[in-house]
Amino acid sequence: MTQGAERTPGRRTLLGAAVLGSAALGVGGATAAHGQERHGDQARGHGHGSGFRSLPVPTVIAHRGASGYRPEHTLGSYQLALDMGAHVVEQDLVPTKDGHLVCRHENDITGTTDVASRPEFASRRTTRSIDGISLTGWFTEDFTLAELKTLRATERIPASRQENTLYDGRWEIPSFEEVLHWAEREGRRRGRPVWLHVETKHPTYFRGIGLGLEERLAKLLRRHGRHRANSAVFLQSFEPSSIQRLAELVDSPRVVLLSAASSRPWDFVQAGDPRTVADLVKPEGLAWIASYAQGIGPTLDLVIPRDASGRLGTPTTLVRDAHAKGLILHPYTLRNENSFLPADFRRGTDPNAYGDAFGAFKVYFDQGIDGIFTDNPDTGLLARGDFVDDRRP
Repeated sequence: MTQGAERTPGRRTLLGAAVLGSAALGVGGATAAHGQERHGDQARGHGHGSGFRSLPVPTVIAHRGASGYRPEHTLGSYQLALDMGAHVVEQDLVPTKDGHLVCRHENDITGTTDVASRPEFASRRTTRSIDGISLTGWFTEDFTLAELKTLRATERIPASRQENTLYDGRWEIPSFEEVLHWAEREGRRRGRPVWLHVETKHPTYFRGIGLGLEERLAKLLRRHGRHRANSAVFLQSFEPSSIQRLAELVDSPRVVLLSAASSRPWDFVQAGDPRTVADLVKPEGLAWIASYAQGIGPTLDLVIPRDASGRLGTPTTLVRDAHAKGLILHPYTLRNENSFLPADFRRGTDPNAYGDAFGAFKVYFDQGIDGIFTDNPDTGLLARGDFVDDRRP
């Protein structure tokens, strides 16, 4: 079997993942659960309570869709993730010039669309400072939705995922409203709600140029009935103030994303708040987050740090500390390729070959996390199945 064949999800894998994800999604009111209850639920493989607490534990979240197999943030990537059985599918939101929200990991679309090859948009190439970083390329805020719809999505990391380039040009950039309609259709077809994990990207930057994200997002959530505490959606951001703003607009479950311990959220930088992520993961920082959010999305290194060689070290107390404050944890991001895995689980010398992703999933699941973002939902679901089976009474 060739490497390409090994990395393409086959019918058997899809069916296995779909079975593992078949009990995926529930609705109801969001309630706090004690750490001991959560541990027991995790051993049984299901949530405790209703709303987001009813999701399978650990929850498998499709990072930008099934982005290990299709160009990210396309309806093709979202559909494959759902067909594989992912419990939740993620979207990142950025605005257009005329105020629509579209699904892109970044507003810089140079590497995720064919815009660079379009002569009609050559003059739109520009340099912008986004969260203190100077970037040159093409940006969604310089295009209307109609203009963006003439572009086609492409694979973001073609050197690592050459197979995904087969699908370059197949899909448009989806608007978030299109995704909401898609989720509603799929929910009716499947007889259960389709859960979404929605991130506001660079909210301080966009508010500064008159394209605030939160009000636009809240309006769409209300229009589509996803604004309640029991709605099948998580709202997430690396900027706590964006989550605080959303908490004033809607009751949907909210998650604060946390980057490297030494980093500072950009809204903190702009406001002169000296706190770092290291401060936010302390008990007092977690208590502050719990006052307006229901969960955190830490980078995996905040759960288990890596040493200088890239190997896993001693787990932190973050899972225990967050659970003590009633917060769920959805760490990011576990991928199958060697280059993304801890050194302990790399196999061979090809950075783009698959390593022992199952071993890595087990280590993180063993920490008691409530869910995980992955580019490979089928792998995550099979790993979750192994984990749950091993802990059944």
